[in-house]
Amino acid sequence: MEYEQIAVEAKDGIMTVRLDRPDRMNAYTFRMREEISAALDRADADDDVRVVVFTGSGRAFCAGADLEQGAATFDPAGHSVVTGEPEPAAEDFRDDGGKLVMRLFRSTKPLIAAVNGPAVGVGATMTLPMDIRIASEDARFGFVFARRGITPDGCSTWFLPKVVGIDRALEWCFTGRVFGAAEALEARLVREVVPADELLDRAYAIARSIAERTPAVAVAVTRALLWGMQAEPDPWTAHRLESRALHWAGGSADAREGVVAFLEKRSPNFGLRVSSDLPEYLRSWPTE
Repeated sequence: MEYEQIAVEAKDGIMTVRLDRPDRMNAYTFRMREEISAALDRADADDDVRVVVFTGSGRAFCAGADLEQGAATFDPAGHSVVTGEPEPAAEDFRDDGGKLVMRLFRSTKPLIAAVNGPAVGVGATMTLPMDIRIASEDARFGFVFARRGITPDGCSTWFLPKVVGIDRALEWCFTGRVFGAAEALEARLVREVVPADELLDRAYAIARSIAERTPAVAVAVTRALLWGMQAEPDPWTAHRLESRALHWAGGSADAREGVVAFLEKRSPNFGLRVSSDLPEYLRSWPTE
């Protein structure tokens, strides 16, 4: 796919996806979702890409949905006008932000959000399935749906309470207020806040620590396990699936290399590839 609304660069094991509509504060569109999904497909298929870093061009991360359709912006009929598809029945409708979030959730590569400025609406919810979120001091966040007369998108009613707790999630969504990086840090929506000119350096440092020191397939399985266990009511499922993963991993070439490299006091050379060596049960995750 030719990118029109994002910019993509891959270098030294790290893919950078930059939301790239600075004149619109990187406002979200259906086209942007398609381009991000295509970039993630590319990252998953490229064994040289170990980590994906997301950020925004200009002064914003993403100012939320593009409102250029005016009052019809969130109307399913308006969706049909833009996409050319028939208006779906209520039970068949899937919100576009949710489609993006589910694609992010299914990534086999770790995802880092480097939030450089305002992240509002879907601009905030799209960061929730990312594995590590860091923010510049200029970042602001807002789950502003109620102020636009709509309900939350992007599977955020599942993700947000798990990240910040139900009371904080409710207050943010009820009021729709926009808040700064310090409050986001205090609530653990982000793991750290750094000066604006240090944001990408910090994101890349974290990315390199993953790309240069850990095996790709073990990280992909670990990501799937940690996210997958968020909905389980007790540790028994974790015990069963971790045992299954360890049964596979313990006999792998990467496990042998990891132990031998440690004993020989050298850097490991892990050889398994996500494109060909991912356990089969991770290839069958639902797509919708």
